[in-house]
Amino acid sequence: MRWKRTIQLLDVHAEGEIGRVAIGGVPKIPGDTIAAQLHWLNTDPKGDELRRFLCLEPRGAPIGSVNLLLPARHPEADAAFIILQPDQAHASSGSNSICVTTALLEAGIVEMQEPETIVTLETAAGLVKATATCRDGRCEKVRLTMVPSFVHELDVTIDTPHWGKIKADLCYGGIFYALVDVGQIGLTIEKANAAGLVQAGMILKELINRDIKVVHPEIPAISGVAYVMFRDTEADGTVRTCTTMWPGRADRSPCGTGNSANLAALHARGRAKIGDIFTSKSIIGSQFEVGLQAVTEVAGRPAVIPTITGRGFTFGLTQVALDPFDPHPGGFALTDVWGPSAGEI
Repeated sequence: MRWKRTIQLLDVHAEGEIGRVAIGGVPKIPGDTIAAQLHWLNTDPKGDELRRFLCLEPRGAPIGSVNLLLPARHPEADAAFIILQPDQAHASSGSNSICVTTALLEAGIVEMQEPETIVTLETAAGLVKATATCRDGRCEKVRLTMVPSFVHELDVTIDTPHWGKIKADLCYGGIFYALVDVGQIGLTIEKANAAGLVQAGMILKELINRDIKVVHPEIPAISGVAYVMFRDTEADGTVRTCTTMWPGRADRSPCGTGNSANLAALHARGRAKIGDIFTSKSIIGSQFEVGLQAVTEVAGRPAVIPTITGRGFTFGLTQVALDPFDPHPGGFALTDVWGPSAGEI
């Protein structure tokens, strides 16, 4: 076989959300910082080609992410990574940080120490400290100390043709989120409503990014609302979430960066304080433990340091390859699987 390109992927999921980790064959990504490499992946045709190769059909799928392992630039980091998804490259992710940590330790890329191994991950959003509980050669769970998370604006009003005026909190948890109380769209967060939730999320994301510009005050490469996360609170205080992602799917995990953003909103409203820990439950019922470790500032804005705890599981090893005669080197997407927006790819 004369393959033009090969990349080895360790298949991992975190509480149901797939986050494959590219452990071999990753090409050199230009840029002096991880943020600069993120910018290159999102703006250069060669970066777009790599993302499409891994994330679109026939080699990829709408569900899940591919994490590019990169050489760390920060002296304290053990490894760096950038998240590739069908729409673009992203700066940070809690579920993907759990997947990457699990992959690094169980593949032996970072030496596992029992009963606990600390792995420092470098992302375009900053350093994420992963404390892994390890036993018998397995990474049992991972506690992430996330990047500082903050409120951009609370109670933003969005005029919609479907639900009238909707209120959202625009917050940052490693990427920007619009946080929407799910009752405003007349749905609940459960598996039977997944299609309706993602359709609403795609509509709201387009409206918000059309009218409102958000840019990280210290990292210009991170801009725009990446996801709409619907939220609800159960009687026992559990936060129920559904993060909606392009091209129209629900995050299977409770969403680490989304819960970090939501924690910033809770703190701003006086509903969370240092030391608080609560449970967040996803649309499939999987759980993260969310904690408020400390408060800080980002460019003069109040911010919180969240912790996210969850589990990662390896389930396969894949080698993705490109035949030089393949008529679809750039990948493709059809509306039968990817939804109406596939016509724009």
